[in-house]
Amino acid sequence: MKHNTQQTTDYLRLYDELKSERASWTPAWKELSAYLAPTRGFFDGQTPNQGRRIDHKTLLDSDPCLAVEVLCAGMMSGLTSPSRSWFDLTLAPEELMNLPGAREWMFEIKKRLEDVFAKSNVYSVLHGFYQEISVFGTAAFLVEEDPQKGIRCRPFTIGEYALGTDAAGRVNRFGREFFMTAEQMKDTFGPEHLPPAVARECDENRTFRWHKIIHLILPNPAQNPARQDSAHMPYLSVYLTDNGHLLRQSGYREFPVIAARWEVKNASDVYGRGPGWKCLGDVKMLQKMQKTKLVALDKSTNPPMMVSSNVQGEVNLLPGGITRYNGTTDAAVKPAYEVQPDLKSLEASIQSVRDTIRAQFFADVFLMLSTQNYSNMTAAEVAERHQEKLLVLGPVLERLKNELLDPLIDRAFNLLFRQGLLPPPPQSIEGLEMEVEYVSMIAQAQKAAGLSALVKGLNYAASLAASRPEVLDRVDYDRALEEGLTTLGVAPALLRSEQETRQIRAERMQAAQQLAAAAQAPAAAGAAPSPEK
Repeated sequence: MKHNTQQTTDYLRLYDELKSERASWTPAWKELSAYLAPTRGFFDGQTPNQGRRIDHKTLLDSDPCLAVEVLCAGMMSGLTSPSRSWFDLTLAPEELMNLPGAREWMFEIKKRLEDVFAKSNVYSVLHGFYQEISVFGTAAFLVEEDPQKGIRCRPFTIGEYALGTDAAGRVNRFGREFFMTAEQMKDTFGPEHLPPAVARECDENRTFRWHKIIHLILPNPAQNPARQDSAHMPYLSVYLTDNGHLLRQSGYREFPVIAARWEVKNASDVYGRGPGWKCLGDVKMLQKMQKTKLVALDKSTNPPMMVSSNVQGEVNLLPGGITRYNGTTDAAVKPAYEVQPDLKSLEASIQSVRDTIRAQFFADVFLMLSTQNYSNMTAAEVAERHQEKLLVLGPVLERLKNELLDPLIDRAFNLLFRQGLLPPPPQSIEGLEMEVEYVSMIAQAQKAAGLSALVKGLNYAASLAASRPEVLDRVDYDRALEEGLTTLGVAPALLRSEQETRQIRAERMQAAQQLAAAAQAPAAAGAAPSPEK
């Protein structure tokens, strides 16, 4: 392998172009990191494995950071909860699920995917992913094959990677720079691929110095579906040092990076903007107001003092301290001016800003049941109010579905299938496209918002039936039940089949007819004419 070629120079140029595209976003990310996520972000000039102190002179009020955590926890439990099923696999149209073996195979694939997600580090990575996308508007992680657990995710933080998009606005380019020691480089890439200087460090057992590595994932211009080797896969993966020494070149069958944006202005935007962008001004104002309040408190409890010229020696301002004074009239020591801050009004203003920040991070949605008083409302009314609030997350969840959930499940399925960890599909559905239906708490709550229309329609029909009972003949209550339970996310297996339902109804009708006949028999016997004697 030639390590320093024109090709590696081109790779470095491509990475510089990605970084140049990212440069205008970096100042905003640094501010967002300082005020909302002080433990996130990796920017130029930083080195790995260093404990960066949080600037508590800037972060006097941690309420914005708490609002971010509430949104992360809400997204985690409501969208991709590890403790409950959040997706189903199906075929479209629904009738295809009745093909031989289809339902059983779909269920088995779903369970294996859930088991792999639980065993791997997917959920721990997703929590940090939600924090990144909430604050910075962009988040990314890499999904790779793992021989022990099926898949392994590598998380990234803002500032350490750069993205590129295609003409449709989809992320299809990824570059990052990271650091490895000489020993790590030897274990990862092999001693034969190391630069001479790094190889000497390994020989001399000086393996703790950090070296910068660049990783690029790009569309492969030499892609050839007829050839299965790594050089002709759809995506190219390149590792090289910052001075152009090629360490490894391979490929991916699908784009392995899950990169999502909270919202984008147009298809030309590579990076997104999240709630943190919208409330950064409020966060700065909150910190300024807290500083003003603390200064006012400090001046009211420990004001600047004026000291008379008749004071002898040092002024003792400690409790019980004695200061010698040879005057007879004015006080020896007195405040230079009186500070009487209106703390009540200041606290009210601070709370108003806090509420605005919490609303920007949807904390009022996820903490709705614990922070509001619903003593005068029924449980159904509370649930309906909660569903209405969750509707405001609709556009965001749709983008996360397209850029996070769908790619994650597709990538995991393909990796497991190529490793032979999934059973082959039954012949009846081979070649059919599988669809993913999301049944998380948030998805179900949003779907349930449509249930109110169904309930109102049935209630309206029932009110008309009070005067015209025949109108109920137009209502298919069996179909209404199916639609309602599907909206609520109830498992279809709980419903009996149409054949079983018809049999139960026929038996019930037959039993009712027998009871009616038995009830009519004595009356008929009493009404029969007695025989003539």
